[in-house]
Amino acid sequence: MTDGTAELRGVHHVGIAVRSLDKSLAWYREVFGVEPHMRLEADGPDVDAAVQLENVRVEAALLDVGNTVIELLEYKSPVGADFRLRNCDVGAIHVALDVANIDEAYERLRSRGAVFSNAPAMAPEGPLEGYRFCYFRDPDGIQFELFERPRPA
Repeated sequence: MTDGTAELRGVHHVGIAVRSLDKSLAWYREVFGVEPHMRLEADGPDVDAAVQLENVRVEAALLDVGNTVIELLEYKSPVGADFRLRNCDVGAIHVALDVANIDEAYERLRSRGAVFSNAPAMAPEGPLEGYRFCYFRDPDGIQFELFERPRPA
């Protein structure tokens, strides 16, 4: 780049620390029908330096979700605290999943045990007018959103 800024080409993956990789993979399989395309384990000084922790031993799985990857990470060592951030807390995240039909996705996920904060709602005005959304949490309390773009008239 000529102006000195880094070129962004997109988002490759979103990493989410989970309590149990096997339990989370079973949930993603049941709720979304996705399987990992890669599983790996990592440890050693380079991993410690990268994640800024000591004596790290981590197991990870990568799941293809459209054009993005969700990376689930179970830290075997050190064991982390449970997720307790509120939506307004700095560092709290949510992953918005683009769906073609939010009503179908909502019913499918609810029937598979997903617990939603709200039913699908529509933004009535402003820049997101016509967009629909609803929020739910995974078994570790990480927030997700179903997001539907306005359908062509």
